[in-house]
Amino acid sequence: MQITCISDTHNLHDKLIIPEQGDVIVHAGDITEGGTQRELRDFFKWFAQLPFTHKICIAGNHDFFLENISEKAIKKLIPANVTYLNDSGISINGYKFWGSPYIPFQQNWAFTKSPIEIEEHWKKIPEDTDILITHTPPKGILDITNYEVEVGCPALKKEISKKKPTIHIFGHLHDNYGKVMRKDITYINATSFYNHLKLTNLPIQVEIPD
Repeated sequence: MQITCISDTHNLHDKLIIPEQGDVIVHAGDITEGGTQRELRDFFKWFAQLPFTHKICIAGNHDFFLENISEKAIKKLIPANVTYLNDSGISINGYKFWGSPYIPFQQNWAFTKSPIEIEEHWKKIPEDTDILITHTPPKGILDITNYEVEVGCPALKKEISKKKPTIHIFGHLHDNYGKVMRKDITYINATSFYNHLKLTNLPIQVEIPD
């Protein structure tokens, strides 16, 4: 099964070079720039028609409209063939996906939590998670800014060391796009745009046995 990973498209989703077909596509948050309902509708119209069997997304800190939306409003906004995860999961071909949008506290952003609050969200990650999707990176992995500062979440790193997913997909930090393996876990920073219009990163693809 092939998983295609994108993130941080910030309304520029239609500029991406997407594979012609695939099994699963994952968007790891920051769908929008301004966080409005209109921006989200435009994205979901595009996302829903992509030629993938399964389409999964989470929110990011720019996606304000999704932060306090009701379950009823989510069903109205998000197409039936798109799976939106918010501290929730889905099983595909026996693989368990779990998604969560939260980031360490940053003032005036969506889905931002204090160190104590964010720990409670990470504790919800099931022990048997195979593919973890978060917006924030974990501390020390593909999280270094151009100013040589690590901005990942320490509490998430701690929880991953306990739960040990096979793959961790994230975004948020535009400066450290790429894929690495650490202690049998594949980490993917799938940020699609670096400084928005300056550089378009290709989707990152990873294969797991069917």
